[in-house]
Amino acid sequence: MSSSADRLPRLLALVPYLMSHPGAQVPEVAKIFGLTEKQLIDDLQLVWMCGLPGHTPGDLIDVSWDGGEILIDNADTIARPLRLAVDEASALLVALRMLLELPEFAEEGERDALARVIAKLERAAGEAAAAVSSQFTVEVDVDADPGALKAVKEGLRAKRRLSLRYYVPGRDEITPREVDPMRLVVAEGRSYLEGWCYRAEAVRLFRLDRMLEVRILDQPAEPPPEAEPLDVTQGVFRPSPTDQLVELEVTPAGRWIAEYYPCEEVTELGEGRLRVALRARDQGWLVRLALRLGETGKVVAPPSLAEAVRERARQALALYESGP
Repeated sequence: MSSSADRLPRLLALVPYLMSHPGAQVPEVAKIFGLTEKQLIDDLQLVWMCGLPGHTPGDLIDVSWDGGEILIDNADTIARPLRLAVDEASALLVALRMLLELPEFAEEGERDALARVIAKLERAAGEAAAAVSSQFTVEVDVDADPGALKAVKEGLRAKRRLSLRYYVPGRDEITPREVDPMRLVVAEGRSYLEGWCYRAEAVRLFRLDRMLEVRILDQPAEPPPEAEPLDVTQGVFRPSPTDQLVELEVTPAGRWIAEYYPCEEVTELGEGRLRVALRARDQGWLVRLALRLGETGKVVAPPSLAEAVRERARQALALYESGP
């Protein structure tokens, strides 16, 4: 199922495409947009009910797909392709430049292709993006310790085992690890080493900015057959039954939390309010989440977390009071 947040940008791109490709076939368009044919037909049925205010037959978009050929009319008002705003173009450029630092783009041909994409995007952004660039310098720092990043890349390239001194914030301790590196991944704006951890005897993700030391060992990196890459499309956090169970109540403005994070239980409380139960092993992260919710949410349990949030809020307010 597609959410409305996913579907709206797709529809806004679909209509201009169909306007510029009259007679396009359903299977072809579905493949281009990464949809099944049923999903595409569902989108076309929604487009058929869209148009200008008034909602008379003359105001609505006219679309048909009989025989698999898609014909669209009366959609001139949104026939032009979408344009990126300055902040959107800047964010995309930052992400693309970050990709250039990853080992996956070490091959010269791949780097050249990505560089051409960046150049085209910079030209397409035009004078507005140039104005932003003249006022701000954007630097991408994927690792607090440049030496660690270099060592990880070398270990991946040479297929050698790595020795790490790694900080675990949930336990506030530094642990020694030996890891067979598998790949570098970027998720939720952070860079991670994915590899087979001999301490955990499983595939683990290690944030590069939590690596206090990285050494390349003489042993070859040989992850066992069961070492499968992790799916990070839904985020890197994977709750376990041993993690702390937390209950939050949120207002309608805070309902996003049930979509962004894996929840064990979601209960409707009426008037758009929710009670959510989720697990987390890092109390610091939970405190930051509660503060981010602000007046749109509150901690129900455990009491120790509620007190930690209150204390952090008091500390923040004290800084305002002591400031100039």
